[in-house]
Amino acid sequence: MGQYNTLLYYCYSTIADAEQFAADHLKFCKSLNLTGRIIVAEEGLNGTVSGSKESCQLYMDTVHADPRFASVDFKVDEVDTPSFVKMHVRYKSEIVHSGLRDPNIIDPQKKTGKHLEPKEFLELKNSEDVVILDVRSNYEHNLGKFKNAITLDIENFRDFPDKINELAQYKDKKVVTYCTGGIKCEKASALLIHEGFTDVYQLHGGIIKYGKEAGGEDFEGKCYVFDNRLSVDVNTVNPVTISTCYNCGKTTDKMINCANPECNEHFTQCDECGTVMEGCCSDACKEHPRKRVYDGTGYYVKVPQPVNVKSKIALA
Repeated sequence: MGQYNTLLYYCYSTIADAEQFAADHLKFCKSLNLTGRIIVAEEGLNGTVSGSKESCQLYMDTVHADPRFASVDFKVDEVDTPSFVKMHVRYKSEIVHSGLRDPNIIDPQKKTGKHLEPKEFLELKNSEDVVILDVRSNYEHNLGKFKNAITLDIENFRDFPDKINELAQYKDKKVVTYCTGGIKCEKASALLIHEGFTDVYQLHGGIIKYGKEAGGEDFEGKCYVFDNRLSVDVNTVNPVTISTCYNCGKTTDKMINCANPECNEHFTQCDECGTVMEGCCSDACKEHPRKRVYDGTGYYVKVPQPVNVKSKIALA
């Protein structure tokens, strides 16, 4: 059993002083020697933190003691080492970026799809009138997804609204959304309802909670996570690997970030290609002057970018 915990959580709850709250919360987390990444917005909190079991318990107790966050559902993993290197708490306009900030369209505190607990989802997912909808990005569902789930060709969740028309054919079905921990589903299901879908559900607690409480049955592959583990096992009932190496096509479930920080592509790569390609997705990235040293993990701490250089956000 691991000596540390990693906590995944979110909460849609109004924070009037969100920017100041973020600054104060960072100091609090550092006082507990936690590492992790938390996003704070007027609409709530979205975080993953890691540290000693004692520190994580104190963190959960403190968060729950605040009436605004009393209902937070923490997903707790035991880990051998902390899942982050640093502690970041950042103020942003949304805790998950959808690009939809009109409360008349999206307000998870007022209307979302009906929450299904993991065991309820397990019983419902194979029904003929049910559509299981993955609302995550391409690199996430390429690594792992529910059997027979509908996936969308999106690079980021902010692309989800543009896919609504593609889903119109399912308006007469029970649509059940799912994501890693549940946070994206709150907005995705709310948008579906706004667009006229009448029977909308969501997997409460997401893939992670389903794995812990229902054995992860029929989740194929691994679940991508936003920390230095990059992926975790979910299915203890009928596990399979569905992802292949980006370079050679060999079956592999190892997810990495490209060693070229100006690319930073999320992709699956076998160990053999990882060695040959030095953790890069292409020969061009392998020859890039800013290429990071590949240590076999494919996880990199974010470093400052030069001015005027366009790059994808690093996982750190």
